[in-house]
Amino acid sequence: MTFRAMNHKYLEPGAQILMILGIIALCQPWNLFLHRYGLTMTLIGLIAFMVTSKIPPEAKRDESINS
Repeated sequence: MTFRAMNHKYLEPGAQILMILGIIALCQPWNLFLHRYGLTMTLIGLIAFMVTSKIPPEAKRDESINS
């Protein structure tokens, strides 16, 4: 598995999930630790998504050219 495929399959969705979890952590009233670090989680997820979304996916090979 190449880095581009791993980025498209794992890293980019992971950054999106981290942003969502950060927003949920900010909105919940039960755990002070999650509330305290919710903004940090959201910002790290946002930065990670901005970086991973700039990496283009792998180009698919056209098999009809070789025949």
